Amino acid sequence: MASLKKEYIGATLVCIAATLWGFDGIVLTPRLHKLDVAYVVFILHLIPLVGMSFLFGKTEVKNIIKLSKQDLFFYFLIALFGGSIGTLAIVKALFLVNFDHLTVVTLLQKLQPVFAIVLARIILKEKIRSNFILWAIIALISGYLLTFQFSLPVLGDNKNIGLASLYAILAAFSFGSSTVFGKKILTNSSFRTALYTRYLFTSIIMFGIVGIGGKFVWIEKTTEFQWMIFTIISLTTGSGAVLLYYKGLAYIKANVATMCELCFPVSSIVFDYIFNGHLLSITQSFAVVVLLFSIYKITKEEN
Repeated sequence: MASLKKEYIGATLVCIAATLWGFDGIVLTPRLHKLDVAYVVFILHLIPLVGMSFLFGKTEVKNIIKLSKQDLFFYFLIALFGGSIGTLAIVKALFLVNFDHLTVVTLLQKLQPVFAIVLARIILKEKIRSNFILWAIIALISGYLLTFQFSLPVLGDNKNIGLASLYAILAAFSFGSSTVFGKKILTNSSFRTALYTRYLFTSIIMFGIVGIGGKFVWIEKTTEFQWMIFTIISLTTGSGAVLLYYKGLAYIKANVATMCELCFPVSSIVFDYIFNGHLLSITQSFAVVVLLFSIYKITKEEN
């Protein structure tokens, strides 16, 4: 009975985290579209880093110093792909569509497991199940239909949907890479150490990018409303949602978590309709169902 209660708690926490991510992609991050992309990514990592540093930074710095050079290298790769490139790509994608097609951009992130499994085969030499190729092809076709429906790709239209979709897919690839690199090191350190190190290294990388690009002038241009959005994201949909997700994941199996994560695409569709009045077409709705089912099959078979 106690274990069943923990499963309910775990499932609820993962659902809340996934819903927060959906809210972020549709409602929060797009409200920062007037700011520079690199600057936005830097601040989104810096604020949680400062908060975590006050809470447990001194302890985690000691833990980081104890890490091997190999672990530090993989943490750097996680920060580079998952923290920097992936976040830059998805934020750029959200900014490009200017509150239109936000659901399409957020849903394309669900292709992440496809890239993660392929990279795990290449980097970690993990075996791929026999049905993976079939479901991966179905997922990619569904992603195409979700983006372009039955039309040919147009990357330069006035809505930038084609270019934004490419950025979203780049984000999925980057986040998938981060997942694979994470498998190499999480056995050697706690989740809290991994979380703090990722935000620390990403902040350092983004500090360099923002500094070289002369983007710090955006600090003076940031309005009180935008600072409020930054703070809300940092406390809720950013590190807050990640903590909820991994806390919940400790109580449930991976295939249950996969089902709970469907709250992300479902909430994205709902929030896009509530706040922006957008609905997917019949073709796109069908593509969403097929995409999510194929991703579920891929994830279930690999766990």
